[in-house]
Amino acid sequence: MAFNCYFTTLAFLLCFLAPSFAALVQEQPLVLKYHNGILLKGNITVNLIWYGQFTPIQRSIIVDFINSLNSKGAPLPSTSSWWKTTEKYRGGSSSLSVGHQILHEEYTLGKILKSQHLIALASKTHFAVSSINVVLTAKDVVVDGFCMSKCGTHGSTNSGSGRGTYIWVGNSDLQCPGQCAWPFHQPIYGPQTPPLIAPNGDVGVDGMVINLATLFANTVTNPFNSGYFQGPPTAPLEAVSACTGQFGPGSYPGYPGQVLVDKVTGASFNAYGVNGRKYMLPAMWDPQSSACKTLV
Repeated sequence: MAFNCYFTTLAFLLCFLAPSFAALVQEQPLVLKYHNGILLKGNITVNLIWYGQFTPIQRSIIVDFINSLNSKGAPLPSTSSWWKTTEKYRGGSSSLSVGHQILHEEYTLGKILKSQHLIALASKTHFAVSSINVVLTAKDVVVDGFCMSKCGTHGSTNSGSGRGTYIWVGNSDLQCPGQCAWPFHQPIYGPQTPPLIAPNGDVGVDGMVINLATLFANTVTNPFNSGYFQGPPTAPLEAVSACTGQFGPGSYPGYPGQVLVDKVTGASFNAYGVNGRKYMLPAMWDPQSSACKTLV
């Protein structure tokens, strides 16, 4: 079993380094080396395990996001055009679709979870190389390391239920929105720029979408710690975690960059999705340009 943490404390702090130091960091070439391992390509089933209380509207925001990744119906800039960058990694396209959904609304494992609990929840549906099991924890669930060192994780397991990958993302609304739902909340550290208005009206869930997008991209391009990454496999910079804090052109530490604004609600976004949805999606490393690429 192996896992990677997204948005470590160090990565979060790097988002808000002094501009002069950040400029020095950005001058270094960004190369994610391919380590000759398996990537997740072709048709991938996403199984969702909802742990705790989520409203139907909250669930629909996330399901619509996943369905938007491969939908061609949304206007540009679209969620699917963001996802198409993963095709530039070896092996072609990765088409994600929602499979099983399991509701654990009774907090059967309690409200304080450790890593082994997340794997146990992910195991509620069969592991397979052609699937990703996603555990989503509600805003009142405390997960070991959540807010202190991570906003979510992705990893792999080779257990009795098969070899496969899993993701965990928590709703940070009550615990650390300044860390795990930025730029929709004041940041914990660094420049205190005004927060943006969340496109779906839910700071916690819109933050979950950012983290889920990050971990989907990281998972399909580095599912078993032998794909694309920079640095040690135990703490890698991956497809999106290598581009932390960038959502539009002109971004700098503490400022997400120029994004689109809904004229009616004032909400900020950079991607259209299915069913009229709007989302904020992070920059992704582009293998062709060896640079972080934003949608707008």
